[in-house]
Amino acid sequence: MATITQRRQNIAATPRMLRYGSTLMALAGLAFIGYAVIFFVRNFTGAFLELGIGPGQVGVDRTEIREFSLPLYHYIAHLHIAVSGFIAATGLATAALAWYGVRRGELWAYVTAIATPVLGLAVALPAHYPYHLDTLGHLGLIYLATVVFVVGAALALKPMLELRSSHT
Repeated sequence: MATITQRRQNIAATPRMLRYGSTLMALAGLAFIGYAVIFFVRNFTGAFLELGIGPGQVGVDRTEIREFSLPLYHYIAHLHIAVSGFIAATGLATAALAWYGVRRGELWAYVTAIATPVLGLAVALPAHYPYHLDTLGHLGLIYLATVVFVVGAALALKPMLELRSSHT
């Protein structure tokens, strides 16, 4: 029979920079959720198109898309809903990993908290540039959340590694 050892750490004893870094990482994850909510809501409002995307990028609005092809309109709407769900799920996973794992100095949580949004951004961002959908209004909030996340990850790394090496 296997024995599971659980290491409980007093959060007050956690190095300050690790707390700050993991908090910034978690806040960035929550910001991803906020962006997903905006994305989701815009699908059901007159805006329809994503934040920061307008006639300058696509040349048509909600009504024109619907009039052109109702099945295309429904397809785009379903993509908005699905993508907003995946952005929110990524944000939730990132925030939880940072708050509950990184804060405790868990390297697996740190690596997973970084890999999760990096994978999403590595897949999603490149498609914006060749089609000129890379407006600051569209990607600005994601860029801001990413910068906050990277700062948090950088702040957390050194004290997390020091904490881990002191336990070995």
